[in-house]
Amino acid sequence: MLTAAVSVALTAAGVAVAGLRAYRRRFLSATRWFAVALVPLGLYLTGLFPVARTIGDELADWATKLVFDPRVWTGIVLLGVSAGLLAATRWAGRRGAVAGGSESRPAAAGPAPARPAVAPTTGTPAAGPAPKRAEEAVRAEQGRAGRAGKPGKAGKGKGDDGLDEFADIEEILRRRGL
Repeated sequence: MLTAAVSVALTAAGVAVAGLRAYRRRFLSATRWFAVALVPLGLYLTGLFPVARTIGDELADWATKLVFDPRVWTGIVLLGVSAGLLAATRWAGRRGAVAGGSESRPAAAGPAPARPAVAPTTGTPAAGPAPKRAEEAVRAEQGRAGRAGKPGKAGKGKGDDGLDEFADIEEILRRRGL
């Protein structure tokens, strides 16, 4: 009966604190308090308090055996050796010290070769499609600027193909070292 009284009292106190939190408009905190307040009564009603007592008794028995029984110490040493061996093999595996690990791996390739930050615009196949897409984007932007009534580069001349803006971008990239 004492367990029931304590469980109900703890749940009631927790619900009261949750009510005060809700009254102060701290609903998240109130919900947390309410959730924790339900635990003691829930444990009592499900019959888990006797289980917890049994677990506590067994842990106490184990602790007394730990101090006085050499078999328990032998088991602890074996568990420690096992954990140490697992940790050592994991550490050795990461370092590549496993048998055949260092011979089978290829050597590092070294630093990456220096490449120009901006690809040349003529003579390379990689530079072919990208400038065309960029030119189309620039032309579309110029068309929008011209339609909006803003002075843009769309009204220059027939010889302008929009590449002067790419020169500006290349200059900015060169200045930044990209």
